[in-house]
Amino acid sequence: MLSALDRKLLRDLRQMLGQAVMISLVVAAGVATFIESRTLLASLETTRDRFYERFEFADVFAKAKRAPDPLADRIAELPGVARVETRIVEAVNLDVPGLPEPAVGQLVSLPEGRDPRLNRVYLRRGRQLAPGRDDEVLASEKFVDANHLQLGDCVTAILNGRQQALEIVGVVLSPEYVFQVKPGDLVPDPRRFGVFWMQEQALETAFDMEGAFNDLAIGLARDANVAEVIERVDRLLEPYGGVGAYGRKDQLSHLLLQSDIDGLRVHATVAPTIFLAVAAFLLNVVLARVLALQREQIAALKAFGYTNAQIGWHFLKLVLMIVLLGSAIGLAGGVYLAHVFTRLIAEVYQYPRLYIEVRPSVVALAVTAAGGAATLGAIGTIWRAVRAPPAEAMRPEPPASFRPTLLERVGLGRLAPNVVRMILRQLERRPARSLVSVLAIALSVAIVVVGQFVQDAIDYTVQHQFFRVQRYDMAVSLVEPDGPPVAHDLANVPGVLRVEPLRTVAARLSNGPRERRVSLVGLPTGGRLFRLIDSGGASYEPPSGGLLLSSKLADLLGVSAGGTVRVDALEGKRPGAPMRVVSLIDDLQGLNAYTTFEGLNRFMGEGPRVNTAYLATDAAQQDATFAALKETPRVASVTVKRNAIESFQETLAKNLGTMKKINLFFACVIAVGVVYNAARIALSERSRELATLRVVGFTRGEISAILLGELAVMTLAALPIGWGLGYAFAWMLTAMVDQEVFRFPLVVERSTYGVATSVVLTAATVSGLLVRRSLDHLDLIAVLKSRD
Repeated sequence: MLSALDRKLLRDLRQMLGQAVMISLVVAAGVATFIESRTLLASLETTRDRFYERFEFADVFAKAKRAPDPLADRIAELPGVARVETRIVEAVNLDVPGLPEPAVGQLVSLPEGRDPRLNRVYLRRGRQLAPGRDDEVLASEKFVDANHLQLGDCVTAILNGRQQALEIVGVVLSPEYVFQVKPGDLVPDPRRFGVFWMQEQALETAFDMEGAFNDLAIGLARDANVAEVIERVDRLLEPYGGVGAYGRKDQLSHLLLQSDIDGLRVHATVAPTIFLAVAAFLLNVVLARVLALQREQIAALKAFGYTNAQIGWHFLKLVLMIVLLGSAIGLAGGVYLAHVFTRLIAEVYQYPRLYIEVRPSVVALAVTAAGGAATLGAIGTIWRAVRAPPAEAMRPEPPASFRPTLLERVGLGRLAPNVVRMILRQLERRPARSLVSVLAIALSVAIVVVGQFVQDAIDYTVQHQFFRVQRYDMAVSLVEPDGPPVAHDLANVPGVLRVEPLRTVAARLSNGPRERRVSLVGLPTGGRLFRLIDSGGASYEPPSGGLLLSSKLADLLGVSAGGTVRVDALEGKRPGAPMRVVSLIDDLQGLNAYTTFEGLNRFMGEGPRVNTAYLATDAAQQDATFAALKETPRVASVTVKRNAIESFQETLAKNLGTMKKINLFFACVIAVGVVYNAARIALSERSRELATLRVVGFTRGEISAILLGELAVMTLAALPIGWGLGYAFAWMLTAMVDQEVFRFPLVVERSTYGVATSVVLTAATVSGLLVRRSLDHLDLIAVLKSRD
């Protein structure tokens, strides 16, 4: 049996059904984004951690030129080291059927007769390598699928200057290449970069590595000191051309994956907070009006013996029922979105399976957060209403303050029509509520601005990075550093118009206890194919007597322009010396350190050496260029800028498109929810006044203009505030996503403000039309019979 108060609660809900549904949708948006973002975050972390654990992902990695196998035993004896796996890893040029340009392959050795101790592979299909075969490979799944290859197909690789056909006998996944990206790139290009596993003996023979290794994976004990292990490994590998050990956090695949997870963690906090704050505001405003209309009922309930606590709980249950409705909708939407986004984002990664699990704790936390926000928004209003004495509550609510509007006080009131003056008076009578309504609508504008801003930032990054900074058509990496004549050889390749040689060296930059492992780049002075331009468009030249550092790298090292950092090369003769930081560049990708080509070779204590070259090519002869580069033994890899752009856009376009649609939907929910509730409250408050105006001769259009004009003024006032809030949110997002791998430029195009304005105006118009229907069906007699 329902109590009297519960029956009253259901009647109240029926009377305000439209408003309750709108508020529930806003609550649902908050709950859905909370569940979606937390589930997506937990799913990606759980999937990653289980894959890492099951297939023994290493904790420390190291590379060397050529180290003897017995050295692995000494490394295994180091304190904190639990397991050691030596390997041979080489980058090679590939000729892939159906692909005109050369691809890049990463060859990784597998021990014969046993599984690797670390970084084991998961066989998706096919079979393992046959013993003694030097022409079989296991290939990464993304590469096989992107090139439409089948088991038994062959790719041709240049192994130490010798061409060899490699048959794909198995398709595999590895925890080391969850995010399969070529070193130096930020997004995967699975069609042109693949990872292949071969028998160790085959790679030993091909690269003259019998009894030696050039790559090392280390598993640590639970209580191991990572920094100490890295330092000891570096000392042992230094005589054998070690290029610096590094921990899991700096491993390329893990670093990019963790960067994505960190960005999702920001989203999981910011978006639900905005939606639940708006829902709390709407509940506060709607409940305040419900309580104002029921002042006499509250007084009567007190006269019948109901306590303040009982009456307060009654109205709080009204709030919680709306929240529960929104939570139920949000739960279904959140679970659906979690599956969509997890599968969408996971398409970039390589996992044997996805673990998508909506945890009860996440659902409970989402509902609790929604209920808490709603309670905070309503409790003050409920307390003020129920504590009023019955005698006072029986009296009608005192009328709002009537005074001339600002327009009238400055003497311009005569110029405004009556309808305009009535609109302005109503807004000025309740300035606080009008201001909060404007801010709520402005939030919906801001949400659209932020959603579009991400696309603006990506478009600007593509234009800046690939057309202003990188003006080359191809980048060629060599197997070994070579002398200047290699530039002349590349210039003679068919279709090559210009060659700019450079050198990159793995180095450790340190400032006291702070250090970072980076690639030190020596650029030619006056180069035209790669220009140093910051995010604001300012140009720089590589300094001849010091370093030009990324601003992000300088922040991490705690150094400013004019300061000094120590530079230790991790290859060659491994020289080290302090170098002056000449200036900083606010770039968008990675941690970069630049000097001149001559200065880097001088620092290395060597003559002119080249290991990379930028090429400008003739598009009409690109097939001939590709064919020649495929046949060049000294070329380790070729990066085609056009392909990099396509990969960058394809990787981000699908994810961004779906996210933009979701953002637009949620922004419309907020705009409709705020505007519709504001209109319904205004209609309930002014129904007698509007009915009176109809009786004295005002048309439906005129009274509609009075009511909807208030909404139009608030919406128009919210637009510039929303633009400003959107820009502020975009600035906050750039600050929170200021990562080592990628940084968003703060760029908001005019078209973004136009899209946000159009979306919110459309939502407001729809809301106004819904209220106009109620206004057209206003029962004049019933309204005029009601008491004030």
